[in-house]
Amino acid sequence: MAMPTYEEIMLPFLRRLADGQVHSFKELNQVLADDLQLDEEERIRQFPSGLQSIFYNRVGWARTYLKKALLIEAIVAGQFRITERGRELLAQKPPRIDNHVLSQYPEYREFKQLARPKNDPAAAVNESNETDKTPLEIMHTYYQELRNALADELLQQIADQSPKFFERLVLDLLLKMGYGGSREDAAQVVGKSGDEGIDGIIKEDRLGLDVIYVQAKRWKNSVGSPEIQGFIGALQLKGAQKGIFITTSTFTAAARDVANRIGNRIVLMDGLQLAQLMIDYGVGVATEITYEIKRIDSDYFLEG
Repeated sequence: MAMPTYEEIMLPFLRRLADGQVHSFKELNQVLADDLQLDEEERIRQFPSGLQSIFYNRVGWARTYLKKALLIEAIVAGQFRITERGRELLAQKPPRIDNHVLSQYPEYREFKQLARPKNDPAAAVNESNETDKTPLEIMHTYYQELRNALADELLQQIADQSPKFFERLVLDLLLKMGYGGSREDAAQVVGKSGDEGIDGIIKEDRLGLDVIYVQAKRWKNSVGSPEIQGFIGALQLKGAQKGIFITTSTFTAAARDVANRIGNRIVLMDGLQLAQLMIDYGVGVATEITYEIKRIDSDYFLEG
C-alpha cells in the first residue's frame, strides 16, 4: 500500500487510545505501522536528509493535530491519553479524521490561524485554498506551523522538568539574549529556587550598568493581577527599576493591565513567548535541516 498521509493516520491513532490508558509515542508508532500493514521498507523510508523516517514524522503530525483539537492530552512528554472529546468523536463513528473534521474545534482553528500572516484573508476561514498561493507563501505558512508545534512541545517538556531545571533554562535563555554577563556572574545572583520557579537579579548588560529583577512561575494556571502586584512590591523593596516576569502559562487581562500602569518597567513573558525565544536563541532545540531560498542577482547580469 502507499505511504499513509497524516490524515489517514489520525483515526487509527485515536482508536488506539480508546481504551483510556496512557500510551507512549514510541509504542504508538510501532502498533500503527502494524495496523496500517506497512512493510519494512515503508517503515524505515527516510526523508532525503536521512534524519527522520517519513512515517515517524507523519505519526508525529497526526499526534500534534489531535492534541491541538483536544482529542488527546499529553500526560508527560511522549505519553498520551484520549480525552472525553476524543471519546465523543469516536462514538460518532467517523469514516476518517481530517482537517475538515478537526476544524469544528475552536482550539484547532486557532492553532492553524496562528501559522498564517495577519494580513492573510485565508486566516479567517477554516479551510484555506493553497492553490492560489506561491510556493514561498506556502513555505512561510508551514514554517510558522512547524514553529508553533515545536513551541508546544517545548512547553510540555518544561512542565515535566524540575524547578531546578527551569531555573537553569531561564538563566540560559537570558544569557543567550545578552543579559547577565558571564554564566558564573549571572549564576551568583540567580538561583533562589521555590516550588514553582526562580527569583533573582541579573545584570541588564555585560558591564552591569543596571540590573533586572527576574521572577519565573512554572504554572499551568494563568498568572493574575495579585502576582503582578506582588512582583511590583518586590521591585520597590529592592529598589529595582526593571523586572521580567516569566511564566510557562499565560497572563490574565487584569495582570497585563496592572503591568501597563507602571509604564515599561516590567516585561511580561508568557509561555508562548518563552518557547518562541528558546527557538530563536537555540535553547533546548537543535537545527534539523536548513533550506536556502535564493533569487536572481540582477547586478551580476548587468553589462558594464
